[in-house]
Amino acid sequence: MRILILILALLAPAALAQSAVAQPTDPVTAINETLDAVHDAAAKADGSRYFALYTDDAIYIGTDAAERWTLAEFRAFAEPYFAKGKGWTYHPRERHVVIADIPCRCIAWFDELLDSESYGTSRGTGVLVLSDGRWKVAQYALTFPIPNDLAHGFTDQIKAFEAKAKAK
Repeated sequence: MRILILILALLAPAALAQSAVAQPTDPVTAINETLDAVHDAAAKADGSRYFALYTDDAIYIGTDAAERWTLAEFRAFAEPYFAKGKGWTYHPRERHVVIADIPCRCIAWFDELLDSESYGTSRGTGVLVLSDGRWKVAQYALTFPIPNDLAHGFTDQIKAFEAKAKAK
């Protein structure tokens, strides 16, 4: 009996520690939790939590053609907003996740439709990698999906804008 009590006493702390930091075993669930945490941190202007969810070599692609940022560049852009308590809020409406069919199952890509009070419907797409047991965003791209029936009108405006900028 003493041996059983001793074994339980030795194993109990390890079991408690594992349960306290338990990660979802389903990778899609873990990926969804990571992406939800990205949106939550951005909405709460929590820069340290937000940027910790990205890989060190991550790329962020914004809605403007000029917005292709390394993580350091994106941090320099976003931190002043976060410091003022200003973030951005996107609510995922629909999300698709695909995990690469490779032995490590350590790369995934996603697309999500987002609702934004500022912009209405938006789309996020990107790539995540499994690093040290955690999924992190390696690339994120935010776009405004344009209905096909409206596309020519918008692209004509973009072409005119670009031609005017080039003429300056």
